[in-house]
Amino acid sequence: MPVRALGVCYYPEHWPEDWWAEDARRMAETGISFVRIGEFAWSRLEPVRGRFEFDWLERAVETLHGAGLKVVLGTPTATPPKWLVDEMPDMLPVGEDGRGRGFGSRRHYDFSHEGYRTECARIVEALARRFGTHPGIAAWQTDNEYACHLTALSYSPAALHGFRDWLGRKYQSPDALNRAWGNVFWSMEYGSFEEIELPNAALTEPAPAHVMDFRRYSSDSVVSFNRLQCDIIRRFSPGRDVIHNFMGRTLSFDHFALGADLDVSSWDSYPLGFLDQWAHRDPDFKAEFARAGDPDLQAMHHDLYRATSNGRWWIMEQQPGPVNWAPHNPAPRDGMVRLWTWEAFAHGAEVVSYFRWRQVPFAQEQMHAGLLRPDSVPAPGHGEAAAVAREIAGLDLPMPERADVAILFDYPSAWAWTTQPQGREFEYFRLVVDLYRALRRLGLSVDFLNAKSADPSPYRLVLAPGLFAWPQSLREKLATFDGIALVGPRSGSRDENFVIPPSLPPGLPAPLDALKVTRVETLPPNLTVPMEGQAGAFQIWREMLEVADAHVLRRSADGEAALVGGGSLRYLAGWPDEALAFGLLKDLAEEVGFPVLDLPAGLRLRRAGGLTYAFNYGGKAVRLSQHGIAGNFRLGSDDLPPSGVAILEA
Repeated sequence: MPVRALGVCYYPEHWPEDWWAEDARRMAETGISFVRIGEFAWSRLEPVRGRFEFDWLERAVETLHGAGLKVVLGTPTATPPKWLVDEMPDMLPVGEDGRGRGFGSRRHYDFSHEGYRTECARIVEALARRFGTHPGIAAWQTDNEYACHLTALSYSPAALHGFRDWLGRKYQSPDALNRAWGNVFWSMEYGSFEEIELPNAALTEPAPAHVMDFRRYSSDSVVSFNRLQCDIIRRFSPGRDVIHNFMGRTLSFDHFALGADLDVSSWDSYPLGFLDQWAHRDPDFKAEFARAGDPDLQAMHHDLYRATSNGRWWIMEQQPGPVNWAPHNPAPRDGMVRLWTWEAFAHGAEVVSYFRWRQVPFAQEQMHAGLLRPDSVPAPGHGEAAAVAREIAGLDLPMPERADVAILFDYPSAWAWTTQPQGREFEYFRLVVDLYRALRRLGLSVDFLNAKSADPSPYRLVLAPGLFAWPQSLREKLATFDGIALVGPRSGSRDENFVIPPSLPPGLPAPLDALKVTRVETLPPNLTVPMEGQAGAFQIWREMLEVADAHVLRRSADGEAALVGGGSLRYLAGWPDEALAFGLLKDLAEEVGFPVLDLPAGLRLRRAGGLTYAFNYGGKAVRLSQHGIAGNFRLGSDDLPPSGVAILEA
């Protein structure tokens, strides 16, 4: 039977040792199987250089293992100790404003610093030698939340040195770099690689190709930093999974590239904070879902991160109650911790691990809830976790199969449109979320594919929104695609060097190879472009096309082509608002033969392995049969209460 298990994050160094055994017993009694430890413990593991104190950690591992729990051991490299920072103060990252970051919290290191990499290899090897074959160690977590606190991009001397070397390997000569970056513009030409600076101190906008290459370099640095640890762990701890915990809406490095070195991708899910900080929704929507979270944002991350490591993924940190870090921190509605857990399982999570076991009464995160209160009394999330443990024990849950629709995702596109958005509201991530949301409202399940290596052929409907530059292999695959591929807006509008193609975008294959984007405009929030004869409008971004009338499928109210098509290809010439995205994708889904629904804002589905999972994010009960959802219930019933979960056999 596929793995479906619960976990929890635990910090034995935070608690008296005579509490450990009772904590372990209670974890097992709750239904927890995995416990993550150690990722912030460097100062206790090596209080002074070369004096490793691992015995306490071994006693913790033995205690947990003795209670039947499986340990995920974290490498402690996200929190280097003070003595190490004092030895090499230039290991600290530097912000875009040129100010150095200091000691006193976490993530105070620079991915480019070779000395720090050497120190990381040393501590990881020492841990892997000591614990690599311990029967209690089931998996390893590398570091913690790469790029948290905006640390993937550092503007330090170490980063400058590494960037210059990276450029030298890529371009071989300054002349080649000058041509690629267009440095003849504004007299920006370089005579040597040593003249190149980081793109953070220019008087106005730096060259976009310069920024893109720095982002590529920075992403490569994160990936190689992680690979260093993975290689060591696999050498000394064979057969254990290597995992990293990604963050929500973090785009500053390529998760596909990093995921290629992992056995399992995981991410840290905090639905209420994400709604407050990141969801581009109106105040009424945020108020309605303040205690539930955005009904689509968690699911999108589940589907995206599932794609980064060949389908295997976990939740390493699941919000169990109020958190401490968002602008506002409401408590989840009763039942939402259970719902979030079940939704992760529906999207294929092997393990959902809660952060944390006990709320800590000191330091920065003392207001972050755990499964236990600081006095060790169960918090509300504890009961919901225990309920899920009982439920999964009685159900045989298959993993998801291929979904209905695929979205091609591309981290460099996020970098490009951050570098040169053209309009304040243009965000690649937001564009993808808007289309994903419309697919979910239709009741469709979604896979994400890496745009660089995607094979769209198994799917009947594929979306390629906002792709910065075409990977040649993808364009060739779209030329022979047998379903419907919806491309745009803004796809293919630059080449890899951030140059507008001489034949003009979007550069589609036949029969739309003559299509040209001749002009674009960005629209402020109070300006939209309505459609002709259809609900909805373009917002944020809009393109004017040169195209044969025979290919025009829809026009905007001002007569401009809005959607064009030929063969399997469709091109969308603007950013659709919610109504237009829903109507457009409904028509395309029906064209390829998918049955579709029109779900209310709080009701969402995920189909997996012959089962349909239904989730009610809303504050009112819904009757599933009234929305076209029927079958034999394995969990729940037709009447789905607020925060309710149901599983049906179709």
